[in-house]
Amino acid sequence: MKIRYVTLLAAIAGLMAACGNDRKAGMQPDPSLKEAASGKFLMGVALNVRQAAGQDTCASKVVKRHFNSIVAENCMKCEVIHPEEDHFDFTEADRLVRFGEENDMAVIGHCLIWHSQLAPWFCVDKQGKTVSADILKERIKKHIQTIVTHYKGRIKGWDVLNEAIESDGSWRKSPFYEILGEEYIPLIFQYAHEADPEAELYYNDYGMDGKAKRDKVVELVKMLKDRGLRIDAVGMQGHMGMDYPSVSEFEASILAFAAAGVKVMVTEWDMSALPTTRMGANISDTVSYKQSLNPYPDGLPDSVSVAWNNRMKEFFGLFLKHSNIITRVTAWGVTDGDSWKNNFPVPGRVDYPLLFDRDCRPKPFVEELIGKQNI
Repeated sequence: MKIRYVTLLAAIAGLMAACGNDRKAGMQPDPSLKEAASGKFLMGVALNVRQAAGQDTCASKVVKRHFNSIVAENCMKCEVIHPEEDHFDFTEADRLVRFGEENDMAVIGHCLIWHSQLAPWFCVDKQGKTVSADILKERIKKHIQTIVTHYKGRIKGWDVLNEAIESDGSWRKSPFYEILGEEYIPLIFQYAHEADPEAELYYNDYGMDGKAKRDKVVELVKMLKDRGLRIDAVGMQGHMGMDYPSVSEFEASILAFAAAGVKVMVTEWDMSALPTTRMGANISDTVSYKQSLNPYPDGLPDSVSVAWNNRMKEFFGLFLKHSNIITRVTAWGVTDGDSWKNNFPVPGRVDYPLLFDRDCRPKPFVEELIGKQNI
């Protein structure tokens, strides 16, 4: 009798465990940003090499729970991935791509051609003299096609060209432009498409809320389309401050790019809470440190925090309004402590520009979005 009773208890326990597992399997996912934005756009985030390697456990938990797309902050840039003419180093980039694949995330390649963080050898010969147009074309083609082929079928889309237009709407006088003129632009999109015909191709830049730059980006898109070349989207970096850009001008650019026949992505979203010293995101434009420019080293005052969260919420509402155009919103870093804004444009400041604080806790506007879920 006792044996039967014990056996019965064991059977009941097993049944309860099985039912519990079934319930767990059928449970809804934990509330998260990616679930809140489901059906609207991908929620992306930029990772540094420690995070991609799983060495920052706090950030890793945030990324896995809240985001379904990742992009490399630095490890796919030329100076890292192609440091010498005959040497590619895919170590860190491979690790990032594996992280994305293991966590069922869309991986974005950033970036193939950019005038900054360019390997020193790229545009000069061994004597330090500028190379010819033909040699530069060969180097560009090898650079792009080696990288894109290496990740063929594993990268959703590439930032083919980054920051090629000045605020006044003129072409940036980069080494590529100085040697090849604007003809380098269709070439690089052609090379990328040849290497992986299935990958999406993007143009990425900051400050595109201004009309002059907006119009030039539209011109770039039309130039590529007129030549039968692929361009899927324009990436609006979304580096913001408390007093720029205006929501209406940002929206005008979204609509202008859509009218040109491409989708839009918000690719490097952050919003500085500190005093504005200059607009834009040209990393060479820095300002000397002054204590008055670092007013909140120990945390944001409540009034500033409320204003920051309200402004972020206003922009996120804009993204939702145009979710038929916007395919991805990517934060440029996981937590405030990771952000480049702590050192730009003023080195050594303490800033609060991202969606999660230094302890990996969501900001109030993020908590509100997560709480709504069906936004």
